[in-house]
Amino acid sequence: MAKRKTKFVCQECGYESAKWMGKCPGCNNWNTLVEEIEASSKRGQHIFSGVSKGASKPESITAIESQEEPRITTSMKELNRVLGGGIVMGSLVLIGGDPGIGKSTLLLQVSAQLADKQLPVLYISGEESTRQTKLRADRLGIRSDLLYVLSETNLFDISNQVEKIKPAFVVIDSIQTIFKEEVTSAPGSVSQVRECTSELMRLAKTNNIPIFIVGHVTKEGAIAGPRMLEHMVDAVLYFEGERHHTFRILRGVKNRFGSTNEMGIFEMKEEGLREVMNPSEIFLEERSQGTAGSTVVASMEGTRPVLVEIQALISPSSFGNPRRMATGIDHNRVPLLMAVLEKRVGLMLQNQDAYIKVAGGVKLDEPAIDLAIAVSIASSFRDRPTKPDDIFIGEVGLTGEIRRVSRIEQRVQEAAKLGFKRVICPENNLDGWTPPTSIEVIGVRTVQEALETSVEQ
Repeated sequence: MAKRKTKFVCQECGYESAKWMGKCPGCNNWNTLVEEIEASSKRGQHIFSGVSKGASKPESITAIESQEEPRITTSMKELNRVLGGGIVMGSLVLIGGDPGIGKSTLLLQVSAQLADKQLPVLYISGEESTRQTKLRADRLGIRSDLLYVLSETNLFDISNQVEKIKPAFVVIDSIQTIFKEEVTSAPGSVSQVRECTSELMRLAKTNNIPIFIVGHVTKEGAIAGPRMLEHMVDAVLYFEGERHHTFRILRGVKNRFGSTNEMGIFEMKEEGLREVMNPSEIFLEERSQGTAGSTVVASMEGTRPVLVEIQALISPSSFGNPRRMATGIDHNRVPLLMAVLEKRVGLMLQNQDAYIKVAGGVKLDEPAIDLAIAVSIASSFRDRPTKPDDIFIGEVGLTGEIRRVSRIEQRVQEAAKLGFKRVICPENNLDGWTPPTSIEVIGVRTVQEALETSVEQ
């Protein structure tokens, strides 16, 4: 008998080695190399010996006909927005998120909505039995004869059921539990995840069936398995939010059929996930009036403007090195803006602890929120509240200047719709458009000028 060949594969990055090593050279993680049996296959030995009969030929890009991808629209407008207008036929979509965040609930609700439209749906659960899935469906009030539930982890049996039922939509929950018999490693390993995803991609493309797969996440928040997994699929969606908060955010980080900047907001209820059609009003409904350190910013999430409250707490430090903590924004941005306030405005913040938070569990990463953060820090330090009807928009430079931002019209219109009276924004953004008559737009050039305009006398 031929000797079986073994290899060691990193479970984090997919690096392969002929011998075991304590530290992976690919990702520098410790104790991630796992021994796997190398599959013996003669396929591919003569790959360059000749041209295959069915080889495709290059075409001129002007000769290729342009056409819209057919889509399936769900009853969730927020999901349709994140996907770029609906579910594309034959696409493979990966959804990741923390345990218990609501991934299975979301996909089960989407499956029921499509089944109600007389589309056969196959929901495959590798982690729960059919009775457990039924209990969740009863809690969500789902009753549809065209929603088929299968508890299976063998990829060969799953493929047979898909070929037999011919569903219009397939859910795999989750990819870490599915295994392929030809691969000798355990389910959830790099080799199994890679091979199973490749087989599901072939199944989706050949049968023109959209397939949604659920992926586990690591403690760092990234989807478990090789990074190649995100490159193989057509779209990658992250389901974010604090488990103890009711709001959930569905964010697209990759989408071959739409924008990657869109965001959908849901609220977790007892009967399942409910869409939040006006997130700005929800995020600001508990805002306290007349409190120092509170400002409102108009942030763009894809094509949608969202008004969010930013809170700051500045207090004297009891230690030699003051603390800088931030939730919902990049923590490196806080000391940068505090240095600008100290150098350009004259605020002595070097012995002050700073705590910054974005209310509602939202994560903001665009530069247009700089001015709101700087004003909230100054407001808390001086213990003087800002005017409650003010909106702050602008990027802060290291010299203290306020730089222009994109899509100022949409931000101002959203602020006017919610009843705000003034918008403090970069002066360079005032040209080329007409603001609504119900709101005053004030252009500023520096942080000092913005603070003089905003803080109540």
